Amino acid sequence: MQAPADPRYPIGRHVPIGDSAHALEDALADILHLPTLLEQSILDLDEAQLATPYREGGWDLRQLIHHVADSHMNAYIRCRLALTEDNPVIKPYDQDAWAGLPDSMTVPVNVSLTLLHALHARWHATLSQLGADDWSRTVFHPEQQREITVREMAGMYAWHGRHHVAQVRALRERMGW
Repeated sequence: MQAPADPRYPIGRHVPIGDSAHALEDALADILHLPTLLEQSILDLDEAQLATPYREGGWDLRQLIHHVADSHMNAYIRCRLALTEDNPVIKPYDQDAWAGLPDSMTVPVNVSLTLLHALHARWHATLSQLGADDWSRTVFHPEQQREITVREMAGMYAWHGRHHVAQVRALRERMGW
């Protein structure tokens, strides 16, 4: 019998996108459609369900939705910095501390969903108009001690969105919601 999948990674761990144009097109489509998919994943959930952790010891669904907004705001800014500065050093942040702030537990999720719709429209518009050289522009991540390209970021955050949508869907399936 196969061991149950790790609930932290229902679609597996992040694998960088390849060099193909198709892989990049898929990542851009994921970025464009994430807000709608995330919104659909929590459709008709009540407050008690939104207060349910997606896994034991994990964030509840409300925190998860706000986390996606926090994370993708940072990613959008990082992409813009890469496109306008020469290999800028980015500011890391403690995602668990951010998820523990009071607003992550009290603000309705529709606030972050609305933010994500606007943010992803802007982000997709920016990325879809880049020239070939723009994709190789970089930021420097001081915790990882490496440069990250705009292309890598697009792939990483496309995965990140799918990853969190899958966590919500997996919880709904386990709970019969």
